[in-house]
Amino acid sequence: MSEHDNKRTVPNALPPGYRFNEFEIKDVIGGGGFGIVYRAWDHQLERTIAIKEFMPASLAVRGDDLNLVLRSERFSKTFHAGLNSFIQEARLLARFNHPNLLHVLRFWVQNDTAYMGTVFYSGTTLSRLAAARPDLINEAWIRRLLPPLFGAINIIHQEGYLHRDISLDNIQIQENKVPVLLDFGSARKTIGNLSDESETMLRPGFAPIEQYSDNNESEQGPWTDIYALGAVLHTLIVGAPPPVSVVRSIEDNYRPLSELRPDGFSLPLLHAIDRALALNPADRPQSIDAFAALMALSADELNDILNANSEKPGTMLATVAPEEPTATAVALLKRYMWPGLAAAGVLLGIVVGVLLGSGGDAPSETQIAAQPPATGVAPAQDADRGATPTTGQAAAQRPAPPEPVAQIYIKLRHGEKLALNGSPQALEPAPNGFASLQLPPGEYDFTISGREQIRQQKISIERKGVWLINPQS
Repeated sequence: MSEHDNKRTVPNALPPGYRFNEFEIKDVIGGGGFGIVYRAWDHQLERTIAIKEFMPASLAVRGDDLNLVLRSERFSKTFHAGLNSFIQEARLLARFNHPNLLHVLRFWVQNDTAYMGTVFYSGTTLSRLAAARPDLINEAWIRRLLPPLFGAINIIHQEGYLHRDISLDNIQIQENKVPVLLDFGSARKTIGNLSDESETMLRPGFAPIEQYSDNNESEQGPWTDIYALGAVLHTLIVGAPPPVSVVRSIEDNYRPLSELRPDGFSLPLLHAIDRALALNPADRPQSIDAFAALMALSADELNDILNANSEKPGTMLATVAPEEPTATAVALLKRYMWPGLAAAGVLLGIVVGVLLGSGGDAPSETQIAAQPPATGVAPAQDADRGATPTTGQAAAQRPAPPEPVAQIYIKLRHGEKLALNGSPQALEPAPNGFASLQLPPGEYDFTISGREQIRQQKISIERKGVWLINPQS
């Protein structure tokens, strides 16, 4: 939790000086319809923390003894369901230890409600920052913002959970410019479901259509959070969220950013946001990896995104067709590494984890252009002279071999030997543990031998792209 820019009086807040054992409340940071956030001092560890209290103002008030009292007994079921969701959310957050995800230190029940003690984050919410400093919002700033957020959301999804409440208010920008994804809004969702007020509990413009559905649990998935994140980016770029999804389901008046083309923003970024905001869940990116792929994120941006993927199996990155040709292997890596992830349909994993573990160093720019697979065709003969033509003549007569189009980075340990389609390759790994080569379209069988094991993998290259390969034994 964090200290907002403007403190305000929050009804039903606990007074400064109130103690939870070693935690002493110093002041109120902020509050909304479902909770109050306090700045507190941990006397035992001598540090500032934040404490969030479950306090649904529409259902309860604070009594003279500081316990919460229901406004009506008919709210009992809804209140206790929301309270249980709040506790379960605290349990869930306490399991995670991601630098860009709210970190819960403790949670407990007191005053007929529940509390969670969290790390105290400096800075302000993204909504307040965007309002105060719109001049900061450009593509470079957004691309620095996204990788840590992608990492935080990825780890949530990998554990089988959804956030369901991503918005500018739930993203904290710390003083060091690093974002933190805040609480899930689980209690908000539960209370909305039980009180038939789901529309008021959802954030207009940020909630996709499936969150309004009676059968929302079966229809929701990573694409649900991706819609909300797309709405965040839409708001940052044009200053307003997209039209409410329920309204769009009747008459979709959403204007694609890729058609509006706001100044200073690239087409891949705008197109990715449009895809994320597709009304039909099936038309959106189905994972954070696929969403990042559409943005054509660079190799440098890759380093921060996949921390949560480092233990997952996976092998490659392919690509979609480029908008325009690029000249060098470095440009290829920057432009095509991420777009191929959606086409590949696989998770980045061990190979990327190793790359990240090496400190994110890019592979050596000294590339090795591998020869195309041997065809067994003898040199053409000169029909008039009956002799083998000279080198210059042969070059003029034979069609040029296909240009290498795929940049390959393959995990290779020192002492291991690589054979490509049975032909030995003289490759040595760079300091980051990857060797590199370029290949034209075709079918390839990589065999790595050494260290008393053989590792193999086959790939099919059809178009330009960047591939990261870690063959398995």
